[in-house]
Amino acid sequence: MSGLAIPDEFLALGDEMHAFGRGLFPICRSITGDGVRETLARIKTQVSGLETRSFRSGDKVCDWTIPLEWRIRDAHVIGPDGDVVIRLEDNNLHIVGYSEPVDTELELDELQAHLHSLPDQPDAVPYVTSYYNPSWGFCIADRRRSQLAPGRYRVRIDSELFAGQLDYGEAFIAGSSPGEIFISTYVCHPSMANNELSGPLVSAWLYNWLRQKPRRYSYRFAFIPETIGAIAYLSRNLTTMKENIVAGFVLTCIGDDRCYSYLASRAENTLADRAARHALSHIDPQYKSYTFLDRGSDERQYCAPGVDLPVASIMRSKYATYPEYHTSLDDFGLVTPSGLAGGLHAAVRTVEAIESNWIWRATTLGEPQLGRRGLYPTESTEEATADWRKMWNLLAYADGTRDLIAIADKIGAPIWELAPIVATLESHDLIRRVEAANPA
Repeated sequence: MSGLAIPDEFLALGDEMHAFGRGLFPICRSITGDGVRETLARIKTQVSGLETRSFRSGDKVCDWTIPLEWRIRDAHVIGPDGDVVIRLEDNNLHIVGYSEPVDTELELDELQAHLHSLPDQPDAVPYVTSYYNPSWGFCIADRRRSQLAPGRYRVRIDSELFAGQLDYGEAFIAGSSPGEIFISTYVCHPSMANNELSGPLVSAWLYNWLRQKPRRYSYRFAFIPETIGAIAYLSRNLTTMKENIVAGFVLTCIGDDRCYSYLASRAENTLADRAARHALSHIDPQYKSYTFLDRGSDERQYCAPGVDLPVASIMRSKYATYPEYHTSLDDFGLVTPSGLAGGLHAAVRTVEAIESNWIWRATTLGEPQLGRRGLYPTESTEEATADWRKMWNLLAYADGTRDLIAIADKIGAPIWELAPIVATLESHDLIRRVEAANPA
């Protein structure tokens, strides 16, 4: 992969994330239920400030209604010869999400109407749900499905749909000045590593990384069920979100090694968009850029008309673009320690860009004399010359109208390399910060 290598500090954290994620992998999650609560409880062991909140079944949230809670205890299909041919405990993708309880016998041709498989991926178990339409079904590898013998099959789904609740987690880290950066990820899919767990893992480790650093902005993390959770969260918090959020990001599908991806907000040029594009362009110049027309996750809720929050998405391989997506092949072989480390690296560099993004104005008339201030290189090494040129070019564009992201983009330097140069120039009173809000 082109671009900068992943720093060692993130590679070490990648191992931690990978190990923790393998423990979360077997949990049977859905948009409601015990699996979400167990997942949030385990994340809380890493995100100390995580608080859990809930909505009740039947609550109106914008144009939606919180559904009944679903509980699944067991599900299996027994073949004509008495062998179990599908069993939930073997893989929780085997059950169609939100399946109603069933206890019956069916001929194979009747059972086929309730089976889902992927002929193009004969060894993969697909992920299928039926959240809002009463139904039931099983998912099975197509190769196994083709081997089912004619006869009567015993089908049992021990599930329950009842007036319960939808749970989500929220964590907050205070900054030193007004404004918040919003990080959203989802905790509602069963055993899939990239499409489900990579986002919460990177979000949790980003939370801990930020807690150890000086912060200009506050950070709010939401661990929610996808779609209905984002809508519910907005219904409860939109007014304060619109007042406080300067930038936000959905972190999802951020744990494989194949590529980096960015999906724009509907507005396309918010501070979140600019920061993500800047960071990814220096981490991997070949990163993939998607427009809002390619949306499919919670960015579509946060950027909807009337909501209009400055939220973009940062990913590795984008959802619905990689062959393992929504199948049992999306496991912790696809998601790797280095993939998670790269995802965290991208998220950190993006928020660093926002943290550093002030407007600066040069204080001298004309070009300052850097030599008498000890800022001109005394040796003509390649590294010294490169650092000096960054300083020189930064001063040339510090005219009080451009923010640091714009200057960094103009001169082709990563903003995290310009930040210490800015500090040096400020210490010599060669530039002064323009007191203005972080521009979008």
